Amino acid sequence: MTSRIVLISAFCCILGFLVRSADAVGTDDPRARLTDEQRLYKELLRNYDRNTRPVYNASHPVNVNISISLTQIFDVEEKNQVLTTNIWLDQSWKDEKLGWDPAHYNNLTVLRIPCNNIWLPDIVLYNSAEDYTGGYMEALAMVSYDGTVFWPPIVKFRSTCEIDITYYPFDDQLCKMKFGSWAYDGSQVDVFNTTKGVDLTNFVRNGEWELLSVKSIRHNIRYPCCSEMFPDVTFWIHLKRRTLYYTYNVIIPCVMLSILTMVGFWIRPESGEKVSLGLTVLLAFSVFMLLIAENMPATSNFVPLIGIYLTTVMALTSFSVIMAVVTSNINLRGFKEVDLPRWLRKLIIVCAKINCMKLAYVTTADCGTVDDRHGKEKYYQMHTTFSNDSGCALIDYENNSTKQKCEMHGNSSEHVQGEVGVCNDSWVTREILARLQMLVDKEEEKERSDLVCKRWMEAAEVIDRCLFWLFIFGTLFSTIILLVVIPSIRPYDNHGDIVAT
Repeated sequence: MTSRIVLISAFCCILGFLVRSADAVGTDDPRARLTDEQRLYKELLRNYDRNTRPVYNASHPVNVNISISLTQIFDVEEKNQVLTTNIWLDQSWKDEKLGWDPAHYNNLTVLRIPCNNIWLPDIVLYNSAEDYTGGYMEALAMVSYDGTVFWPPIVKFRSTCEIDITYYPFDDQLCKMKFGSWAYDGSQVDVFNTTKGVDLTNFVRNGEWELLSVKSIRHNIRYPCCSEMFPDVTFWIHLKRRTLYYTYNVIIPCVMLSILTMVGFWIRPESGEKVSLGLTVLLAFSVFMLLIAENMPATSNFVPLIGIYLTTVMALTSFSVIMAVVTSNINLRGFKEVDLPRWLRKLIIVCAKINCMKLAYVTTADCGTVDDRHGKEKYYQMHTTFSNDSGCALIDYENNSTKQKCEMHGNSSEHVQGEVGVCNDSWVTREILARLQMLVDKEEEKERSDLVCKRWMEAAEVIDRCLFWLFIFGTLFSTIILLVVIPSIRPYDNHGDIVAT
């Protein structure tokens, strides 16, 4: 019995010696030793629950400081009213469970821990245009020895933004990004904006938009669902559109098309190309209108400035096409052998004086009045002379002079009286005079018709010139007012004042 006890005791001593030897060997192996960060990591996460707030006193809130580093503006979708940005969402708070004495860990002051292993505030973008299934980037959280946690995930946000296209393409937009806790009220998680505001050190310039300013403002709002106050931090991003692209691709082509419409007034009305040119220009304006409408939101709250300009120029072009039809009608109205009305003649004379044009055919007198009176006088003088000089009137009539005397039979009055008698009885002379009078009447009627046509043509030219100057004035006035004056005097802060509450 005693020998058994001795053997058992000896076996236990040998076993203990072997165990101590194994521990000694394990301690000497570097791979088996724990590093300072490993020991600290295991110590911090021992009995750590990431599902509860890291405060020992439940009445104390967790203060979360929020700031952003804006790195790029990807796009501003006017049609969908969405702003796409790339930012570094910097968040910092104090975790009371994650603190240590650096002296126990060789002066280790900062430990980087996977964010999935610690508590994270549920900070979300309130006005997000996407779902929240993706979450944030799983970046490492930097934990300091005093319990301060800094977590800066890189996030690509798509936020809603009310686009005001009143001054498009000379507009500026004010978009907001509202961050806050979704489930915790202000007594549990309180958010603040940091003093540094927004960091633009790594910002990449956008080719379409110019960044004017970025502001951060803290709000404390009570929503209808709950009686508690929910704080949030709102970042206001002020953007201004760069107009060089639209100037070269929209405005300058529109001005060139307007110039083509002006050139159309110099085409003669009888050519028939005035209407074709006007319709072609009108079709080009319609194409520009469709291109702009594709990028604009389907809203009735705002009317873009470029749309007003295109509509105005299209209205002027339509007016020029209508006036081209009218002037062509006026130009061809002379073939109806109807003289210009008296009021229209007066109007043409006034317009010609205003445009410094010299009229060759349009006068205040009626067409053919002087010629008819002159023809009747010649016919009366011809008959009177014929009854006294026996046939010399025929020669005088052909020479357009009734005052010339016949010298062939002027020496004897008796001989003249004999010739008169013979001529009065001659039916041949009367027939010749009738034929000549018919030819004279036809020639006068033709001259009168030509004069009427030339009057209407001259009236059409004067009206065309007046419409040309009227179109120039309308185009210049609309271009200067809509594209120069209004964009220069527009209010840049047209979205209202930003008030912190």
